[in-house]
Amino acid sequence: VQLQASGGGLVQPGGSLRLSCTVSGSIFGINNMGWYRRAPGKQRELVASITRGGATNYADFVEGRFTISRDNTKNMHYLQMNSLKAEDTAVYYCNADVDSSGRSWFVYYWGQGTQVTVSS
Repeated sequence: VQLQASGGGLVQPGGSLRLSCTVSGSIFGINNMGWYRRAPGKQRELVASITRGGATNYADFVEGRFTISRDNTKNMHYLQMNSLKAEDTAVYYCNADVDSSGRSWFVYYWGQGTQVTVSS
């Protein structure tokens, strides 16, 4: 199972970015999917997560600015980020809870990360 994150880049404060994560490989099912980030000098933290059924959870710092979504037909999930702030600068990682065996044994896999830089 591989996760490929994309969509990061340099954006001005107040701008928007949309991150995408593609899950590929041996996939029999995906439960939770999520986005985490690691800012310079800080630990990795949860940004948002979404269940198979579409229930979402956001970190307090999101404050309604980000939206997580998923497309179960494509094994993809997304993070729409609006009103970006300098403190959102970080490497963003996607993860997914995947059954790769067909036996309902779910394991979390991680993508390689995509850099988001918010600066004027």
